[in-house]
Amino acid sequence: MSYQLAENWLLRRGVTLEQIADIVYDLQLPYHEGLQPEACLESVKAVLQKREVQYTLFTGVALDELAERNLLPEPLQSILNADEALYGVDETMALGITSVFGMIGLTSFGYLDKVKPKVIGTLNNTQGRIHVFLDDLVAGLAAAASARIAHKDDNAATYFAN
Repeated sequence: MSYQLAENWLLRRGVTLEQIADIVYDLQLPYHEGLQPEACLESVKAVLQKREVQYTLFTGVALDELAERNLLPEPLQSILNADEALYGVDETMALGITSVFGMIGLTSFGYLDKVKPKVIGTLNNTQGRIHVFLDDLVAGLAAAASARIAHKDDNAATYFAN
């Protein structure tokens, strides 16, 4: 399966890979002098290459779309309509994406989930559409892509036992 299908699902919901890469850029720029936006976009695409990431994205987007059409059974329909604060399944799914590149993804996700910068905030605050899962999944994608860049940094210290 290609990341192209996952990208198409994101586009269908109004999210571009460039918007996600822009968040990655903001997260990593303080730590990587000379970081280029193209490297962030490449990292987002690399995360989307992972099948478990694609499956998580498809599941979350499908649930958002079904909720918009009032096709979910109760009480799930009401929970998603209200975007209940204690629901937590959306964050749990996104954490599966962040774990692909280690604990740094988890801390970045926590920050993004709290601050909701850029497209994440737009999704969270869009009236008339349900993005209970998508805003968190986008944060998870950005956090994982950011962690991937951090792990690939040639300037990261290496420690060896004597």
